[in-house]
Amino acid sequence: MSLHSKDIDSAFEGAGKKLGLEIWCIENLQLVSVPKSSHGKFYTGSAYVILNTALLKSGPPQHDIHYWLGNDVNEEDSTLVSDKALELDAALGSCTVQYREVQGQETEKFLSYFRPCIIPLDGKYSLRSGKSNGETYKISMLTCKGDHVVRVKEVPFSRSSLNHNDVFIVDTASKIFLFSGCNSSIQERAKALEVVQYIKEDKHGGKCGVATVEDGKFVGDSDVGEFWSLFGGYAPIPRDSPSAFQQQPDTPSTTFFWINLQGKLCQIAANSLNKDMLEKDKCYMLDCVNEVFVWTGRNTSITERRISISASEDFLRNQGRTTGTHLTFLTEGLETTVFRSYFDSWPQIAEPKLYDEGREKVAAIFKQQGHDVKELPEEDFEPYVNCRGILKVWRVNGDELSLLPAAEQMKLFSGDCYIVKYTYPGNGRDENVIYAWFGHESMTEDRAAAISHMSAIVDSTRGEAVMAQVHQDMEPVQFFLIFQSLIVFKGGLSTQYKKFIVEEGIVDETYDEKKMALFCIQGTSPCNMQAFQVDRVSTCLNSSYCYILQNGASVFTWIGNLSSSRDHDLLDRMVELINPTWQPISVREGSEPEVFWNALGGKSEYPREKEIKGFIEDPHLFTCTLTEGDLKVKEIYNFTQDDLTTEDILVLDCCREIYVWIGCHSDLNSKQQALNIGQKFLETDILVEGLSLETPIYVVTEGHEPPFFTCFFAWDPLKAKMHGNSFERKLAILKGRPSIETV
Repeated sequence: MSLHSKDIDSAFEGAGKKLGLEIWCIENLQLVSVPKSSHGKFYTGSAYVILNTALLKSGPPQHDIHYWLGNDVNEEDSTLVSDKALELDAALGSCTVQYREVQGQETEKFLSYFRPCIIPLDGKYSLRSGKSNGETYKISMLTCKGDHVVRVKEVPFSRSSLNHNDVFIVDTASKIFLFSGCNSSIQERAKALEVVQYIKEDKHGGKCGVATVEDGKFVGDSDVGEFWSLFGGYAPIPRDSPSAFQQQPDTPSTTFFWINLQGKLCQIAANSLNKDMLEKDKCYMLDCVNEVFVWTGRNTSITERRISISASEDFLRNQGRTTGTHLTFLTEGLETTVFRSYFDSWPQIAEPKLYDEGREKVAAIFKQQGHDVKELPEEDFEPYVNCRGILKVWRVNGDELSLLPAAEQMKLFSGDCYIVKYTYPGNGRDENVIYAWFGHESMTEDRAAAISHMSAIVDSTRGEAVMAQVHQDMEPVQFFLIFQSLIVFKGGLSTQYKKFIVEEGIVDETYDEKKMALFCIQGTSPCNMQAFQVDRVSTCLNSSYCYILQNGASVFTWIGNLSSSRDHDLLDRMVELINPTWQPISVREGSEPEVFWNALGGKSEYPREKEIKGFIEDPHLFTCTLTEGDLKVKEIYNFTQDDLTTEDILVLDCCREIYVWIGCHSDLNSKQQALNIGQKFLETDILVEGLSLETPIYVVTEGHEPPFFTCFFAWDPLKAKMHGNSFERKLAILKGRPSIETV
């Protein structure tokens, strides 16, 4: 699908080779590059191509193409910009996702590039576009909608434009007024203040006054009187004033079409959608009412793709759809999460070769930017907290908690549950992380008791501790780092576990030093090493690891052919930890004596290829609302620390673990309720990434974020210490007197 260089517009030369935004505009039927100083300034009579290139943790760079259509753009420019977006896609190897953006109805992903907002300008773009001098400053009136990205729309400067639902900005030559409708949210008011700050800096050079006016309050403030005088004096706003923004229905129906070579849409009857329905040499359209997807197979030509785009746009016009209907163009293999979510079956397929090639490309990009990089590290095991803090471990036995002696707290049993409290020095105070660890053979009753015990311990810290729910074999790296050395034995010691195996007639495999046992050794350093007791059979061996086989009086250490010298060092250290009196016999894979195989019940096949780590996913941030057991989530694109709004409950999905963040002004009553939100998020699997229901869940309170959470942000500690609601905080910053909590 790649084009010859002569078929590519010269304006696209070098496109996608640098990270961030690149923007082009149609001017006199020619594509011209928009300088960085004009990024975010869009003209209503023009059409633009926007390319965003992002460097992900795994795989090659990600390219997203958006083409933006102003409300006053002519049909010729509109058609040309669509073709140019497709041309740019082909020039980048057909490895992009394309979005059609219409003024006033842009996707949240698009708006997230231009924070705090975009305010379209009248007229057409020109390289000579600039500010006019000597003209009288024109008063403008804007309405703002959105609590994380803001949609700004100019409305007539009139009292009749005001309503009780939205937030309005009135921009005059000497002062900017913010009017908050009584039904608007605090978050919307706070985001509108960011727009006020933007206008103040961009249009007034930072030199103008700012005033805030509340709906229904019109006495005792000169700013309020000045605001209403702009409209000829105060008068009530009608109760039925409509919002300037139209609400879209929540759950649309879906219709699936095949697009033939003549551009005709052929509806495909299907009770449910399956990935196997998408053929490589065809184009399809999925109509979801509020959004429409066009999917093109890898074996389709650029002509077929152009036909499918034209057919979908004609379909929307003929259907009389609103400009708010989002149109997204996808190529096979680059399907978005939203698109995949409409299919009943979308298999998770990891391509190790593609993953490795992607890592090489990422390393190459770093080199181009002047970094001396041979290869990217396989994992980041940086300990984000001080790992020399105080560790306490309790075993759960129903209503009882038993504190383990220091020498025993590194030894856990898979039939039991434990509470782990870790205290470490933070920024001027001690911080706590409290885990509930569930062994994979532990009983439901003990798990429920563990959550109850953990919640009580968190309450004893005035709710300031971070708490986490962790399942055996799914532990986050941070959990291992605070233990430094950990041994997990088979069996259990709790009353519920003992009762269960007796009732079920199961042999008690609880480890003691007299029994035969097999341990798999893992870890990355002496400060992060583990021994896991596994079934004593040869199928549990793996050439990537080292093992300890305890066979009565004899002890063998088995060294896999794909293990490293670091693994061998950890093996020796772990033997010392489990039993310093052992004198093991070292055995290399391929030279095992018969007695070794006999102890494992005979020789059989086991994994002999290098174990490949999965993709390191980039984190995603979501707002969460739980209503009568129903969880609603919405993704925040290109998130920053400012998106942690104090009135919200958010989930940071890092794939290997998730964080439920609780704002101080949210209506969540307990951290245990936050755990339930985290569990529902895992069940929803909003990114269709195959999240395990046993993925670790952290619960984090605003103001007590641990370093292994803040590392996902460009973190400013001062912002984390501000008090008041989000509007009060933004207003304090705007007026130059940020309010900071004393610690």
